[in-house]
Amino acid sequence: MKRILLRNLLGLIVAAFWTLPLHAYDPNNRTEYLAKIKQAEAFYKEKCEKVAGIKIYKTVPDVEGVLLMKIRPERTDRELADPMWPGAAFGEEYYGDSYLRSFLGYEYPATGPIDPQHRGHIHTDKRPGGLPGYRWVEVIDPKDGQRYRYKLEYKEVTHISSIMIGGNGKPFTVKENTLDRTPSPLRASPRYAVTFEDHVIPEERALWVASSTVKVLDLKTNEVLGEMTRYAISYIHSPHYSMPWLNHSICPYLPGGSGTTTRQFTDQILIPKREK
Repeated sequence: MKRILLRNLLGLIVAAFWTLPLHAYDPNNRTEYLAKIKQAEAFYKEKCEKVAGIKIYKTVPDVEGVLLMKIRPERTDRELADPMWPGAAFGEEYYGDSYLRSFLGYEYPATGPIDPQHRGHIHTDKRPGGLPGYRWVEVIDPKDGQRYRYKLEYKEVTHISSIMIGGNGKPFTVKENTLDRTPSPLRASPRYAVTFEDHVIPEERALWVASSTVKVLDLKTNEVLGEMTRYAISYIHSPHYSMPWLNHSICPYLPGGSGTTTRQFTDQILIPKREK
């Protein structure tokens, strides 16, 4: 019994520890506070000027689908408050199934035409005026090592009406685009792939700076078709934030939705095939 109580107590201590943001300085010490802010901002600025950026070496038209070599994993408040969290540079990006949907969805303009300087927002519903995403993506399931294909399928889905927002708690059916998974019909891997490498560098993270690189690959020729290296700096001058990696500045900035950055970088290189 004592051992169980001790284990539970340690669990509560760890949970309480992670509910607060971590800082590499004492924000109540004004001198240390200002010095650390100055150091962090100078470091971030230099990386933005000399390292961060987008490089496109080659573009490919009429691409139907891609292999996603990695998927942004689920994250909680704990990860968003952890200075060593690998995915910190892409703290706002969609994860899990939503990451897959971002590659399959349609892009709709916010204002004016869509171009590299004026991007729209990604939605899974199809309506006039949108540009299509990829028709499918493939992912290797780490549980069985098999490759699966994901597509959007327009079909009937049953939901429960939420009483919290004025519903009656009863089921209702609507038609919507859902994520459909089947074994890959291809024997060989798709030619084009997308991956990312999150960098966990202690010197950067001590300043609440994070970096990551997204790469678009041609697996047939072993070429890197394009890469984007991003840096992010948390608003460490606002220590009351409990999720620092949702409150940060990034470079380079890519127009479009903050949750679909990787998709909207990839489709500048692997241009999705238009529908007839």
